[in-house]
Amino acid sequence: MDKKISPSVKGRLIKPAVLFSLLAATAWFGTNWQASAQMSVLLPLSSVSTAIVQQQSLQESIALRANVLPQHTVFLDVIEGGRVEEKLAEQGQFVEQGQPLVKLSNTALQLDLISREAQVTEQMNFLRNTQMTIETNRLNLQRDVLDIEHQITTLSRNLAQSEPLVKTGVLAQEHLLNLQQDLRYQQQRLQLTKRQQQQEEAIRQQQLSQLSESVDMLTKNLEFARQNVQNLLVRAPVSGYLSEFNVEAGESRAPGSRMGQIDLPERYKLVASVDEFYLSRVSTGMQAVASLNQQQLPLTVSRIDSRVVNNQFQLEFALPGEHSVKRGQSVNLNLLLEQQQQTALVLPRGAYLADSAGQYVYVLDSRTATARKQAVTLGKQSANQIEIVSGLNAGDQVIISGYREFQQADTIQLQQ
Repeated sequence: MDKKISPSVKGRLIKPAVLFSLLAATAWFGTNWQASAQMSVLLPLSSVSTAIVQQQSLQESIALRANVLPQHTVFLDVIEGGRVEEKLAEQGQFVEQGQPLVKLSNTALQLDLISREAQVTEQMNFLRNTQMTIETNRLNLQRDVLDIEHQITTLSRNLAQSEPLVKTGVLAQEHLLNLQQDLRYQQQRLQLTKRQQQQEEAIRQQQLSQLSESVDMLTKNLEFARQNVQNLLVRAPVSGYLSEFNVEAGESRAPGSRMGQIDLPERYKLVASVDEFYLSRVSTGMQAVASLNQQQLPLTVSRIDSRVVNNQFQLEFALPGEHSVKRGQSVNLNLLLEQQQQTALVLPRGAYLADSAGQYVYVLDSRTATARKQAVTLGKQSANQIEIVSGLNAGDQVIISGYREFQQADTIQLQQ
């Protein structure tokens, strides 16, 4: 009879131990292979570009992108609101001073002008009647003075003729007394009339002055009302290029609304947006160099708009003289943050700065064709160069092309 043989305890323990060892070895190999793949990259040498760290002259500057804008702009605002009846010019067109641009209509304004004309006419007629009355009173007083003076002259002559006759007894003494009394009355009356004439003359001058001012004021008010109606025909205040002229026939425009603007020709400026980091380092009069029409043009900062919008503020540069540029054209320029050049350890600027955020670079060993990641500290910069404060030495060969494909690797192995 056959007997069943059971496996020994030792055999049962050896098999799981061997299996566990195999699994551990496999996991260790996979982990180390994956880490090695992450830390080291194999690339062809032709896929990267390099530069040598050198001691060179460096003038700190920042590269900016500026837009061409006119130095002087005249805005077109609606003085009196109304309905757009006709558009007489197009956006971008060169217009002459006084040229009609838009024709508006405003029924209420036109009716108001008619009412004002009627009121002014009535008031001016009243003022003219008042002037005629004052002049008539003045003439009446002059006539009274003439009458009194004539009577005084007549009485004086009669008195002179009557005195001898009274002495000889031809005329009674009473007749002489009456003549003397009438003469004194007329003389006193003449004095009062002249005093009245002087007072009324002073009042008349004041009234005529006030009436004249009233007439002038009413006339100006009428002219102002007429001007408001004339403003319904919008004309170009200056000669220049009509820009941002957004007007369509049939739409209504409120008083004070902006229809567009006129850019004065032949005088332009450059406007550039700058990161707020440089706000404390920029001042008016600072030098800059612009690349315009394949020429290097020196500029100065003419105005700083310190209002920060979207983490940026604006600089303005006046363009001297006349240049063949157009509104909205883009221009590259370098703003010089230092007046003089200084010697520093520099590298050319490149895509590596953005990919590494300026924290590290890959230094190439030409003997082993291996590049290793090296932490660096960067300093001043210009349009083409950047200062190396620490981490590199003169003569080091650095990869300056983009790091996106291998920015997680510690070493790069380059092959021909």
